[in-house]
Amino acid sequence: MTSGSGAHGCVETDIASDIDPVAAALHALHTNGDLNTARRLFDVAYTRAEAAWDVPGMAEAALGFAGVWVHEHRVGAAAAVLEQRLTRLLGLVDPEGTLAVRLRARLAAERDYREGRSDAILAALEEARACGDIVAHAEALSLAHHCLLGPEQRQLRQEIATELLGVSTRTGRRGDLVMALLWCTADRFLDGDRHAERRLSELRGALADRPHLAAGYVADAIDVMREIRAGRFAEAEAAAAACFERGNEAGDADAAGWYGAQLVAIRWYQGRLQELRPMLDKLVHWPTLSVVDNAYFAVHAVAAAAAGETRTAAGALARLRGPALKELPRSGSWLVTMQGIVEAARLLGDAELAEEAYDLLLPHAEMPAMVSLGVACFGSVHHALGIAALVSGRRELAATHLTRAVEHNRALGHWPAAEESRKALERLEPAQPAPAVCVRERQHWRLTWGSRTVVVENSVGMLHLAVLLANAGTEIPAVELAMGVTGLAAAAGARSSPQAVLDEEAMRRYRHRVAELRDEMESSADARRAEAARQESEALLAELAGSVGIGGRSRRFVDNAERARVAVGKAIRRAIARVEEADAALGRHLRETVHTGRQCSYRPL
Repeated sequence: MTSGSGAHGCVETDIASDIDPVAAALHALHTNGDLNTARRLFDVAYTRAEAAWDVPGMAEAALGFAGVWVHEHRVGAAAAVLEQRLTRLLGLVDPEGTLAVRLRARLAAERDYREGRSDAILAALEEARACGDIVAHAEALSLAHHCLLGPEQRQLRQEIATELLGVSTRTGRRGDLVMALLWCTADRFLDGDRHAERRLSELRGALADRPHLAAGYVADAIDVMREIRAGRFAEAEAAAAACFERGNEAGDADAAGWYGAQLVAIRWYQGRLQELRPMLDKLVHWPTLSVVDNAYFAVHAVAAAAAGETRTAAGALARLRGPALKELPRSGSWLVTMQGIVEAARLLGDAELAEEAYDLLLPHAEMPAMVSLGVACFGSVHHALGIAALVSGRRELAATHLTRAVEHNRALGHWPAAEESRKALERLEPAQPAPAVCVRERQHWRLTWGSRTVVVENSVGMLHLAVLLANAGTEIPAVELAMGVTGLAAAAGARSSPQAVLDEEAMRRYRHRVAELRDEMESSADARRAEAARQESEALLAELAGSVGIGGRSRRFVDNAERARVAVGKAIRRAIARVEEADAALGRHLRETVHTGRQCSYRPL
């Protein structure tokens, strides 16, 4: 791909002598967003101005040659030429003039960006605000924003983008407004803002009447990211290839890097990252990658570790880690880089590295891991935190993060990432124990679920639970449960219930309990307690009537399906509450798996 053509020589033969190259270059840059054409024309303009020793003209041409982005010129010769021109001119122009302010801002931005800093450009921005020149103000705002793409700078860059939006309406340059809209759009996606799509629509509206190649390319790249989030991988891959061509047409130095990032995202969620090994071997050292972009080292480490090439993976991680992982520049690809580091640490079993990454990522848990201006998304940072916690042996913490990752990814509309987080959470959870078993022990019931065991007192609800647990997966009418032993024997006999449900001793104790409840109803001053006693007494009497036909009375209660549903449901819920008091996990299991109504069941799977 190209990167700042015409860096050394004059290309006057391409431009007619009567054409003003500065005017043509400004139109190409700020109206059309055509970076390739603008660079070529600004290079011509600089050569002509230098021949005439027109210092202001040289300064305008050098500033225009730098482009709309920071670090547009990356291959050695072009970057050196730009630096030399800017530095030379700063010594030639009036140090108090507007051109000096603009030159200082550009130099500060270029140096800060390469070093992963922002203090110099922010100081230059203050100077630009104070100088009173609206163009200098707008340029410094846009340059500063480009140096503030790290996750901890989200608030400041939003403020700068909003300020640029206001300033850009007064410069008279279309490109300033387009850049302001683009920065506002990128910020919303980088922050996972629910209204990001609105900003993208606004940017698209501004580009509808007249194309702007540079901004249109970014908007197209964001659309590729959205296709990946939707899980439309074939469409995303085709769109990424077309987008790469538009990036080259616009002259964007990030075209190759962004295309690679989009392919990585597609293959990552397809589970086919290994197919990109040849590409990654080249991209990790690609000359036009941003100097602060380390994401490809991390992805290369993941691919190598997945292939069992532990030395290659460990080497890539060592280059990233350096003396301390916290020293990595906080660029627009930092979160993705850290996510790759965590995944590689998982594959290599490096608990120390995982824990170090966890501490660095934790303040950014609610952000999505995005590449540059939102051109590729690797889902919620909670996912990386969950994996890091798991590798360092903190399983409960891992479950908390992965649960949040599923929710966050769904909110982002990133369905492949949501599925990846869900599967990671599923693998984390221990295998569910066998269905619970309930066994009668005289006047108590023993419930066992996996390694958990509790013993609770006998009650009507426990009797119902015993039958349901003994017939897991089978629906039993509430009427049959309410009929007591006679009905249950018929209902459950064919289902091979493993234990006797009611015996002579139980009958005697049921009658004794009815007498106790009658006394409680008559003597209790607590209305709620008396009502609970009344309900339990009524249910017990129904059981006894179903079992032995007390006094020969007709069974009006069980003929009423609705009354049976209500009574059985209440009895079962009271029994589960008693279990929950003894063992919260077992009680929760029963609440989630025992279903009441006219048909009752226990469905543990």
